[in-house]
Amino acid sequence: MSWTLENTSELIQVFLAYLDIEKGYSQATIAAYGGDLLQFETFLNTRTKSCDQPGNIARVDIHSFLVNLHKLGQSKSSMSRKLSSLRSFFHFLLKNKTISQNPCQGVRNPKQDKPQPIFLNIDQAINLMEASLEPSPKALRDMALAELLYGSGLRVSEAVSLDLDDVDQGQMMVRVMGKGQKERMAPLTRPGCERIKKYVSQRQAFDPDPREKALFLGIRGKRLNRREAARIIARLSKIVSLPQNISPHGLRHSFATHLLQAGADLRSVQELLGHSRISTTQKYTHLNLDEVTRIYDKAHPRARDEK
Repeated sequence: MSWTLENTSELIQVFLAYLDIEKGYSQATIAAYGGDLLQFETFLNTRTKSCDQPGNIARVDIHSFLVNLHKLGQSKSSMSRKLSSLRSFFHFLLKNKTISQNPCQGVRNPKQDKPQPIFLNIDQAINLMEASLEPSPKALRDMALAELLYGSGLRVSEAVSLDLDDVDQGQMMVRVMGKGQKERMAPLTRPGCERIKKYVSQRQAFDPDPREKALFLGIRGKRLNRREAARIIARLSKIVSLPQNISPHGLRHSFATHLLQAGADLRSVQELLGHSRISTTQKYTHLNLDEVTRIYDKAHPRARDEK
């Protein structure tokens, strides 16, 4: 499997298999866990310890690992993510009675800075969505992708994972597989529907294998990957001369911000974003929210403009 790491302890491999088979996590998520645990294993080896002997790992080893990450210049958010990976790993071992005590117990996350999410104002977002491109299948693909990221608030991983039959243009909805294999239906804007329709009509120009189900295609007719998607949005940003280089996730931030500015309630935005916890969505509440609650097609500027 793509997440399998060579020279990694047997218990780490068992844990990764558990995430894959039992939890149904995506390959990207499992690879992230594996990378964090491999870094921890490498650190333990300098102390003549190993994850295959978890009973010898103490809280001081966790603290020392975090100190080492700080010395390496790791950000606080990255340190917290790695600590979360360790917590999950040792919780798994504790649940399976491989260890009797969790060495992560009592270890706190580094105090986080709280930068505001980067987002476009509405004029900038509309300019990006109306970018003037030379007509081509690639241009149609790029604009359809941008519409899904901003118009429907998809994660870039969700957008590039879409298959052709996930799009229901009649109902103006798209079936999305989010984090933790949680499925949700996301609304499409009218421009989004139209651009997807135009792109799909030219999709064969990418010369895909007849068995390829991916909606968005990249090099050699294979499924578009996240890196290619990021380059597409960066290129569109330059074309319309945005003051900052917006990322795919920045378009998702813009989606949420503009909905809240228009008066959408926090719970509705949580559902649209596919957040499992309301606290994840609350980072957008630095905005002045109206008391009214509105449904998506009354709040989103791309939906409103087409009425």
